[in-house]
Amino acid sequence: MEVLEEVMEERKRQDELWGEQNHDDGIWLAILVEEVGEVANDINERSKELREELIQVAAVAVSWVESIDRRE
Repeated sequence: MEVLEEVMEERKRQDELWGEQNHDDGIWLAILVEEVGEVANDINERSKELREELIQVAAVAVSWVESIDRRE
């Protein structure tokens, strides 16, 4: 559960930075791909921030799902 708690903390941080996000799916995909690109970069550089970037990827995916839920 610790990892899921970290994802939720990241979601809270994202909401504090940008407020509620309600993008269309194309924009969400661009945001998620940008985050995945940071993961790829961290792998290439053997960065110690890989785990942190993966938490951000998960949080963006959660945010996208929340946005879809608000549409319905």
